[in-house]
Amino acid sequence: MNKSVKKVMGVMCTTAMVMTIGSSVCAEEGKTLKVAMECGYAPYNWTQPTDENGAVQIADSTEYAYGYDVMMAKHICDELGYDLEIVKMDWDSLVPAVVSGNVDCVIAGQSITAERQEMVDFTDPYYYASIITLTKSDSKYADAKGVADLAGATCTSQLNTIWYDNCLPQIKDANILPAQESAPAMLVALEADKCDIVVTDQPTGLAACVAYPDFKLLDFADSDDPFEVSDEDINIGISLQKGNTELKDAINGVLEKMTADDYEEMMNEAIAVQPLSDAE
Repeated sequence: MNKSVKKVMGVMCTTAMVMTIGSSVCAEEGKTLKVAMECGYAPYNWTQPTDENGAVQIADSTEYAYGYDVMMAKHICDELGYDLEIVKMDWDSLVPAVVSGNVDCVIAGQSITAERQEMVDFTDPYYYASIITLTKSDSKYADAKGVADLAGATCTSQLNTIWYDNCLPQIKDANILPAQESAPAMLVALEADKCDIVVTDQPTGLAACVAYPDFKLLDFADSDDPFEVSDEDINIGISLQKGNTELKDAINGVLEKMTADDYEEMMNEAIAVQPLSDAE
């Protein structure tokens, strides 16, 4: 479908404009990009009570969303001249929402996996998230230098992620607990000593160490014994309805002007202002 409706002032909305998924009702109001995310996955996205730091009000809610994904969505909309609408959804509802056309895209820290690409299209990566392990500072795994050193650990991660599906099975003799429904639930499990370790991505881990000072981040990426992951496992992309090349090309046009340093600067800002940053 046409996802790039041009702004035409002073004319009535046509039927085609009304039917365009995610578009505003009237052309004179401009294009509104409907972006879905969990609003509960810091530092990528979270919910807060005010518009502090530039947070965006969540559709049909009195609460606001902010984080790296919201910052990226705002930047894309600013560059393309779109209005932004944030739609809060559970993790497992995100891809179906894109497939059905209920939203224009998902910006929610999604890995660009082959399985997801069977259902949706992806933009170029808007972040590259290496895989890390979190444990308690006083854990027997705190000095682990590689995946082999995690042998026998009780572990978990978030449901339907490469961390749970691909990484945890690489740990020898691991006691793999049921997957957690969300990233916050995963972190609470570690804090409550329900597990020895969790596996996640670097931004989530860095943010967690701010929120939970007793956590220790283990990064095996440059060791001789890292988690075996592919580029698709660490490339984070924006998912769109299959065949929506106009929106995909438009967003890629924005991303290609950004550098890795731009991504890191934006992510560091998100980590610095996440709600749990004051947990210390």
